[in-house]
Amino acid sequence: MHKTSSRTKDTATHITALAAPAQLISHSFQKNIKHLKSALLCGLIAMLLTLQNQPQAKAYGEFHAFLETIWPEARAKGVSRSTFLRAIGGLTPDPSIMKSQTSQPEFVSPVWTYIDRAVSEERLKRGKEMLVEQKELLKQLEQRFGVERQILLAIWGLESTFGKNKGDKDIIRSLATMAYRGGRKRFGRKELVAALQILERGDIPLSEFKGSWAGAMGHTQFIPSTYNAYAVDFTGDGKRDIWTSTADALASTANYLRRFGWQTGKTWGYEVVLPNGYDYTISGLGKKKRLRDWARLGIKRANGSAFPRPNDLGELVLPAGARGPAFLVLKNFRVIMRYNVSVSYVLAVGHLGDRILGYPPFIRPWPKEDRRLKYVEQKEIQSLLVQKGYKIGKIDGKIGGRTKRALRDFQRRNGIPADGHPSYAILQRLRN
Repeated sequence: MHKTSSRTKDTATHITALAAPAQLISHSFQKNIKHLKSALLCGLIAMLLTLQNQPQAKAYGEFHAFLETIWPEARAKGVSRSTFLRAIGGLTPDPSIMKSQTSQPEFVSPVWTYIDRAVSEERLKRGKEMLVEQKELLKQLEQRFGVERQILLAIWGLESTFGKNKGDKDIIRSLATMAYRGGRKRFGRKELVAALQILERGDIPLSEFKGSWAGAMGHTQFIPSTYNAYAVDFTGDGKRDIWTSTADALASTANYLRRFGWQTGKTWGYEVVLPNGYDYTISGLGKKKRLRDWARLGIKRANGSAFPRPNDLGELVLPAGARGPAFLVLKNFRVIMRYNVSVSYVLAVGHLGDRILGYPPFIRPWPKEDRRLKYVEQKEIQSLLVQKGYKIGKIDGKIGGRTKRALRDFQRRNGIPADGHPSYAILQRLRN
C-alpha cells in the first residue's frame, strides 16, 4: 500500500490552504458583480424615470413661472405674499378644465333639451318644497331687495339643485388653469386675483375653497369678483357665507339682481303667438317696442290674456326659430342674463320660477325633431352663404347678427319663413 510522505502531506495541506482564500475571493467578486449590476440597473431606471418626468417637471415649472406673473396684480389688490404662496404652492394645471370650457350645456344642447332638464320633475318638486320651507326667509328677502321669491328659488335650483351640487373643484386650481390655457384666459386671470382676495380676508379656509370648474361658488354659484362686489351678510354674523348659509346666498343673489335694475312686481316675459305672415326681421334681442305696439302687429299672449302693462318695453325672442315657441321678454329677462349670458338659461330660470308658483308649461311645443347643428355645420352654413355672395365676416361657426341677416335674406328669396334660425333644414337647402 502506497503511503504519502510527510512532505507530500504538507504540500497538499498548503495547496488546500491557498485554494481557500481564492475561493473566498471568487465568491466575493461574484457577489460584488451582482451588486454592481443591481446598482447599474437602479441607476438606469432612475435615469429613465428622470427623462420621463422631464416634460412634467418642465410643464410644472412653466406653470408656476406663469403664476408668478400674476403676483403684481394680486399684490396691488391687497394680497400678501404669504397668502399668494400658500394658494399656489404645489399647484398643477387641471386637465379637465379644457374640456369643460367647450361643453357648457346651455350653449351646446338644444334649448328644449336644456329647459326640460332644468325644469325637471325632481327640481320642480324640490322648488315647491323650498317655497314652503323657506317662506319666512323669502318674504324678508322680497321686502328688503324687491326680488320675487320664485326667481330666487329658480336660480338656486338651477345653480346648485338647492345646495345639493355646489361643486368640489379647487377654486384656485380651476381659475389658475383657465388663466394659463384655453379661450378664457382674461376671465381666469381676473377671477384668480379676486379669489386670492377672498383668501386674504379669511372669508373661507383654503381647504374648503371649493366650487365649479369655472370658479363659481356656493349655493347660487357666485364667481369670485361677483362675490367681492355683491355678496351680503344677511344673517349679521360678520361673514358673507354663500357656501353654507342659505340666507346669505339667496340675499346675495337678490342684491345682485337689484343692483342691475330688477323691476319689482314685473315678470321676465310672456309666451306669445305670432300672426300668419309675420315679418321675422322684426325680432331678436335689441329690437324693443312697447307691448301695445307689438300687439298692433298682431302678436298676442299664448294664453289669450291681455298684456297687464302695455307700456312695458319688450323684445321678441325666437329661441328655436319660427317653428318653436315665441316670447316677448322684458327688462327682468336682461337682468337675469347678467347671471348667465344665455337665452336658454334665462328662459329656464323664468319658466322654473313660474312653474314653482303653479303656472302651466309652455303652450306651443318645441320642434324636437330638429337637432342642434354641430360646430362644423355652423361653419359650413357660413361658408355656403359666402359662396352665394353674402358678406358675413369671419367664418368662425358663431351665428351672429351678420350671419342671421344673410340667412334671413336667403330664406326670403327661397320662400322660407325668414327667422334667421340656423337649422339643419336650412343647411340642406344651402347645400342644394
